[in-house]
This record gives sequence, C-alpha cells and structure tokens, in this order.
Amino acid sequence: MTHSQLKEARRLDALYKLNLLDTPPSEAFDRITRMAASLFKLPIAAVSLTDANRQWFKSRVGVEHDTIPRMRAPCGQVADSSEVLVIPDLLRDDSYRDSLLAESGIRYYAGAPLTTIDGHCLGAMCVLGTEPRDTTPEELTALCDLAGMVMAQIELQHALGRVDAVSGLPNRLQFIEDFQDLQLDAADGEQRLAVLINLASLDQLAHAARAMKSSYLDDLVTDGARWLRAEIAPAQRIYHVATAQFMLLSPAGESLESWLPRVEAKMQVALAFAKTRYVATPSAGVVPFDVGHDEALSVLRKARSAAQDAFDSPTHVAVYSQVEDVLYQRRFNLLNDFGEALDSPGQLRLVFQPRVDVANGRCIGAEALLRWCHPLLGAVGPGEFIPIVERSGLAQKTTAWVLDEALRHQRAWRDAGLQLQMSVNVSAANLTEPGFVAGVAAALARHELPADCLELEITESAIMAHPVRAHATLAEIARLGVGLAIDDFGTGYSSLSYLQKMPADVVKIDQSFIRNLESDTRQQALVTAMITLSQDLGHRVVAEGVETAAVLDFLRRAGCEEAQGYLFAAPLEADAFSAYSCPISTSALRVPKLTVPPRTTATLPL
Repeated sequence: MTHSQLKEARRLDALYKLNLLDTPPSEAFDRITRMAASLFKLPIAAVSLTDANRQWFKSRVGVEHDTIPRMRAPCGQVADSSEVLVIPDLLRDDSYRDSLLAESGIRYYAGAPLTTIDGHCLGAMCVLGTEPRDTTPEELTALCDLAGMVMAQIELQHALGRVDAVSGLPNRLQFIEDFQDLQLDAADGEQRLAVLINLASLDQLAHAARAMKSSYLDDLVTDGARWLRAEIAPAQRIYHVATAQFMLLSPAGESLESWLPRVEAKMQVALAFAKTRYVATPSAGVVPFDVGHDEALSVLRKARSAAQDAFDSPTHVAVYSQVEDVLYQRRFNLLNDFGEALDSPGQLRLVFQPRVDVANGRCIGAEALLRWCHPLLGAVGPGEFIPIVERSGLAQKTTAWVLDEALRHQRAWRDAGLQLQMSVNVSAANLTEPGFVAGVAAALARHELPADCLELEITESAIMAHPVRAHATLAEIARLGVGLAIDDFGTGYSSLSYLQKMPADVVKIDQSFIRNLESDTRQQALVTAMITLSQDLGHRVVAEGVETAAVLDFLRRAGCEEAQGYLFAAPLEADAFSAYSCPISTSALRVPKLTVPPRTTATLPL
C-alpha cells in the first residue's frame, strides 16, 4: 500500500467511525448551511462528505439530490488536499469545465475543509453559484469559520466525550483542544514544559492484562490519577491521554531547571509507591515546547518518546532528545519502508560470502547475506535494518524471501556445474513459526533441489527465546535432511549445554574470538579448545572473520575445517560469486608460526 493509499484508508476510517453517512437530516447542520448560503448570497450550499466513490450531502440548500459521484468533484479535491479551494468560473478551469457540476449550470465553487483533530479531512463546507464571481478574504474567513462550526457540531454529536470514565480526568481530545487554546492565550514564542507520566511499561501492562482481573488496571489508573492530582499538580489540569499515561503542562514562567528536579523527586516517590501495590515501573518524559510553534500531537509524541527513554534513566525521568528521536524515527520509517521493499522488485538482493576449506583453500560453500538499496536513502547497512526486522512481524516474510532467492541462485549455480552448499540465516521468529519446516521443504521442492544443498544458521539467542518450541523445530529440520549450523558460537550464555543438545552439523566460531588471534595467546588457547570440543561432539567447525594469513595458518594447524572472511573475499554479488575461485592456497602461505596450545578437555567459561 502506497503512502497516498494508506492516507486515504485512514481518512475513510475516520469518516466511517463518526457514523454520519446516510443519516437523516439534522437541523443543527441545516442551520449552518442556510447561514453559508445567506452570507455568500448564493443559491446553493452544502455540508459535503467525501466517501470512497461519492460526495454525500449531510446538509444541503438548493440541491435536490443528496449524492453525486466523487470523480472530478471539487469537494473531493478539498478532501485530498485538506485545503480551501476556490474556483471563480468552472468553465474556465481545465479540471472542471467538463465536470457534472459545470454541465448542470454551476459556474462558481468555494469549499473549506472539514478537518478532524487528528488531521483527517472528511469533506467540505461548500457554496456554489450559477454565475462566475470573485471571493473576498472576509468571505473565505467566514467560510472557514462555518466549516469549524460544522466540525464542532460533529464532535459534539459523535465524539466519545472529553472525560475518561475510569480516571475522571480530561482525555486526549480535551488535551488537544486545550493545547490549541493555549496558542491563543499565551504569548507567541513563550516556552512551556509538557510532562507525560507513564504508570507502567507496555510489557507490564500486557502481562497484567493476561494475568490479572480487569479491575487491576482500573485500580492502577485510579490510584495513579489520585496520586497525580495530590502530589504532582494539585492546582493544574491533568489529562488522561492513554491507558496508563497522563499529561500535564507547566505553568507560565517555569523553566526546565526549576521544574525538572521537582518532577524527579516526585517520581522517586511514585516508584516506591508502585512497588508496594503494583507490578509497575513509572517513568516520566519532559518536553520543552514553544507556544505558537509546536502542535499538540507532536508534543505528545515527543513526550512519549522521552518517557520510553526514561526507563533506562536512574531517576526514571528523561528530557526529550532530538538526536534519539531522530534515530528512533529513522528505525521506525525503515521498518515501514522494508515491508514495501519485500514486495517491490529491485530494492532487495542477496550477496554471497565464500566458505573455504582451510586444508586446501577451495571454496565449498556460500553464506547468503541480505542487502537493501532504499529508493531515497540508498544503501542501508544490514547492521541497521536486520535487527529491526527480526523484532517485527516482517521476520517470517523476510526469511521466506531470502530462502527463495538463495535457492533460486543455488539452482542456477548447480545447473552451471557449481556444487556448493548454501547457508541462510534464520531468526528466532522462524523457530516458532507454524509451518516453517513445511515451507522450507516446499521451497526446496519448488526449485528441485536436494535437502542437503541447504544449511540454516541459528544463533543461541534465537533458541533461548523459546527453547522447547525451537528444539522441536530444529529436530524437524534435521529429519528433513537440511544442514544446521550454530552461528556466532561462544557469544551466548549457555553455549556448552546447547552445543550438546542441538542436532547441529556445524559450529561457527564468532568473529570476536578470531579477531586479533595472532597476537593473543589466551585467545589462541580458547579458540583451540572450542575447536576441539566442537569436533569431539561431532561438529564441523567454521571460523568467521578471518582477515590475515597468520590467523588462517593458526586455524589450519589447530584443526579448524572451514573459514570465511575478508582474507578470501568480501560478500560478492551473485555474478561475481559464480565466477569466484579462491586465490588462497594454505600450503603456499608464508606466515609467522603461532604455537597451537595442546588439546584440552577443561571446562570453558563460555
């Protein structure tokens, strides 16, 4: 779905939630429509709501029908742009001279947007005439005021109210309206502070919703609201802006230096109070803002961002950081854009890093690595986007894309006589995904490839997320005949136990142990022991991150079977990899002698 399609879907959702379409006439709206026709001295006026394919008139003067097609209707343009539209003469306008309105004798149109607090344009307050005419600035102001009156009537009749039933405090809608009023009452450019109090983390709320009675959250909110009124802002208005979130604005004249210490002191009291009655960890986000320049929803978003950062602060209070916010927004936008990248040809591709037989220098395998060329940002590094994707709902779809693309290349290479094993990384989400193993089998069958041509790489941390289900999935994969490799071995906190239990064929020693191996004797002893232990348990060993000939020679003499790293090649494009022949011959290397420590069976602190 494109940005414009998503925007339109959200606009229609906002319209439908108000339950205005196809409702009986209302004198409250008709009164405003008659006023519009009278002010402009025009025969036609309407409150026009823009549906998916039509313009429906909630109120109308001088019009017999209550709906017209949306296509090429000026009110539809107002809904798309959220801006005032004036057409002095439809017959002189390229877009509307052949429209239904012009054909019915309409020459003049003026429409002001009907915009919700959340910024969705529902349609237009419009006036129409049968003669061309100009429009004065005073008339445009009046038309916009009438549109505002229509929206006030809509909110009065259909909004959910302005007071939260549980806390008894003004809600998010009231906060937005009061914030807008503040822009009128306070001096332009005056700086104020907004503070968002978060009673509990999202995880704590989710666990409470699953484990406790519904009254638990109600009690948390009620007690939190009572405490806030008594301790934080006894003489100020507090807003209940989300399930367990409250917002307040500083009085005029307060500065960050004067207010922040008081907020921090109160939050320490809140933390102690929460621990005695609830499994909750309060936090507070503070946002300085300039009156007249910042919007309510923007301040609310920034305050939530700061409150989230506050969980990592010793005081559980954090001031909004633009740098952190920009990084968070970039991650969020990347995740949104990645979903489109999966469905758009040309953005994603695989590159392949050779896996080399240490004994003879021959390339015997390839690890498929995902790369992303964003249409606007250019190349986005895998270290930036892959962790985001793996924690999202796109993880399963991403693995399916990589697997299919890797096997497509594998099929082409085999057809060209290149017999290599393909390695693909698997995330934690895949190990609990229903039908994952069946999907792997189907992909192999689709490309007419044997199971042993594929190897799946799994990290220990991925297994630890859901150990029972993960082991069941790994056992199914092993029965399928697909190879299994423990990736980043040594970085987990239960390496030895999982090395013994996992049905793995290969252990890949993480590059953090390989780096600087030629100069660190303790690390040499550790890597030698890791190789010995893995082989004694029946695993083939691959060393990652090999960059120097000295390290390669050490690994060869330590008995390591395979290696990959920049010494052999950086990740290669598909065409370059198919033509790749490893230039390294270990027998020809002249490297300093490194002493290989004797094999040992001592327990390692991995």
